Amino acid sequence: MKNKIIIFNPRSANAKHRIPNSILQVGASIHGKFEYVFVDGNLEKDPFETIENYFKTGEFKYFCSTVMPGPQLQQAIPFTKKIKEQFPDSITVWGGYFAANQYKVSINSGYVDYIVTGPGDVAFPSLIGALEENNVEEIPKIKNLIYLEENKTITKTAKEALLNQDKLPDLPYEYLNEFYPLEGYLSKTFMGNKTFSYHSSIGCPFSCSFCAVVPIYNARWQGKSAESIYKDVKFFKDKYGIDAIEFHDNNFFTSRKRVMAFCELVKDDGIQWWGEGRIDTLNKYSDEELQLMREAGCKMIFLGAETGNDEVLKQMNKGGTQTGAMIEEFVLRMRNADIIPELSFVLGLPLETEQKVFDQINWDINFIKKIKKINPEAEIIIYLYSPVPTEGSELYKTITEAGFNFPERLKDWISPVWENFDLRKNPLTPWLTPRMISRIKNFETVLNGVFPTVSDFRITKFKRAIVRTTAVTRYKLGWYAYPYEIKVWLRLWKYRQPEIEGFYTE
Repeated sequence: MKNKIIIFNPRSANAKHRIPNSILQVGASIHGKFEYVFVDGNLEKDPFETIENYFKTGEFKYFCSTVMPGPQLQQAIPFTKKIKEQFPDSITVWGGYFAANQYKVSINSGYVDYIVTGPGDVAFPSLIGALEENNVEEIPKIKNLIYLEENKTITKTAKEALLNQDKLPDLPYEYLNEFYPLEGYLSKTFMGNKTFSYHSSIGCPFSCSFCAVVPIYNARWQGKSAESIYKDVKFFKDKYGIDAIEFHDNNFFTSRKRVMAFCELVKDDGIQWWGEGRIDTLNKYSDEELQLMREAGCKMIFLGAETGNDEVLKQMNKGGTQTGAMIEEFVLRMRNADIIPELSFVLGLPLETEQKVFDQINWDINFIKKIKKINPEAEIIIYLYSPVPTEGSELYKTITEAGFNFPERLKDWISPVWENFDLRKNPLTPWLTPRMISRIKNFETVLNGVFPTVSDFRITKFKRAIVRTTAVTRYKLGWYAYPYEIKVWLRLWKYRQPEIEGFYTE
């Protein structure tokens, strides 16, 4: 019977790869209900050949892909197009941040039939069920869907309330193991020899205007209980010997009670871990709670500092109570707790004049240097502002008035310039001049020379000393232009930037 499903994870990086939690979640929603296979583009020599061979059996009808911005587009877009051309009776379904945020260009491409926007735990099996029963009247009733009507208008169905994460089916780890051995996903990182990646929650209770998560979850958050998280962690520790975890939640630390309960459960297991959070949320934790986190293995936390300028934070609609002064206070608290704060800064937001944009860039550079003085162990991640604003927000109005527009054809998203846009390294924004971009990138090079990331464990103390000697005078005196001598060292050692490539693995 021709009704089997391919669930595809496009290639996301060239390094050792993390367990594909997004497609595992999709698989869990239909496990035992429909027949399906996993295809992980990260681990296939020729993923399209694998996909094509499945379709050639005549048993497959659905091609379903998670689609994140950036590198995954290089496979998701051409593969979906070719499947639709070669197998016109197939049905294609996309999910993920890109599909949800760029739904108009995706659904109007002519080869994406349905988009699941947000969680697909109910939407995906309901959609497949309706299509299999030829019950098209049911499709508009399914929440979290986007599709094209016969009259070419786009329909977005209602948003579903976030589900109790503990009541969802277990992820089909053992089934994935039949396609790709799970041990192959457990990488050596700076935290441990076998690092496990995990999602313990969905969404975020804040509505920052620059964040891709906001339009999908509408400032909502739901997390698994500490006991449920620990059950999965214990399984991987007992069976595969994991000694580190990357929590890829949008905001792991939303519930202090949950975090503390997890710390009590895991503190004797010898596991180091990393997660993402907000400064104003974590600053409410007591010193004793931060210390418990460290004792339980918390080694580094990724935090969106964005800027130390309170007025720019308001422009970003950062929400909460974060201020520049709080950032300074918190990095000191993290130093005392022996937890590394990994702070991301977003430089180059639109302002009234070109000079104001440049002045703000320099202001942020000096603020970053101040943070490094307070806590030299603080990791700094620098992004050039790439618009991902919510339609209707003030920031959206600002960028469109400044002349910025996204591509109107899906195929244009796989051009090199737009891939760099998604990596937040060359945003193509009309208010950022070459002079500004050079200023930011040159400072970043000098900063990385003086303070190479701890997450790239290939850089020995000897190498760090060499490059630091080369860069430290520039850093102290503010001479950032033309740092070619530093670039030579970093390129020679294939310096890894975690904001683009994640932690170094081997």
